[in-house]
Amino acid sequence: MSDATPFIHRNLPRLLLEAREAVMLHTRPSLREHGLSDQQWRVLRVLGEHARQPGGVETGRVAREAFLLGPSLTGVLTRMERDGLISRGRCPQDARRTVVRATPAGLKLVKRLSATIESHYTWMEERLGKARLAQLYGLLDEVIALEQPIEVMEEDTK
Repeated sequence: MSDATPFIHRNLPRLLLEAREAVMLHTRPSLREHGLSDQQWRVLRVLGEHARQPGGVETGRVAREAFLLGPSLTGVLTRMERDGLISRGRCPQDARRTVVRATPAGLKLVKRLSATIESHYTWMEERLGKARLAQLYGLLDEVIALEQPIEVMEEDTK
C-alpha cells in the first residue's frame, strides 16, 4: 500500500507559478538591465497605471496591487526612493497614511520597459493566437473572482 496522497487534480498553484516564471523569463533581462527587481517593477507598473492620480497611491493599495506584504513593500520603496524612482508623502486626507507616486524618472522607466513587455505579449499572442490569449485572460479573471471575498468585490465596485 502506497503512502502517496491520491490527488485527482493537477497542482494548479505550481502550474500558475511555472507559467509566471515562463513569462518572466522574457521580462527579467530587461528589468535587470535597468537595475530593477521583479518587486520594484510590480510597484512601478502599479504607479504607472495610476500616474494620473494627483494625490498619489496609498501604500496599502500599492501593496495589494503589486502583491507585496507590508514589510517587503517598505524595503522596496526605500530602495526605489533612494534610486529616485518614487517619492513618498503623507496622504492629504489622512496624515497617518503614506502615499507614493512615481517620479518623472520612474515614469520614464515604465514607458521604456512597457514597450519591451508589450512586444513580449505580442509574441505570445502570435504563438497562442489572439482568441486563445483572450481566453487565458478570461479564465484567469474567473479563477481570481472565485477566490475573492465578497467584501473585496463590493469595495471594487464603489
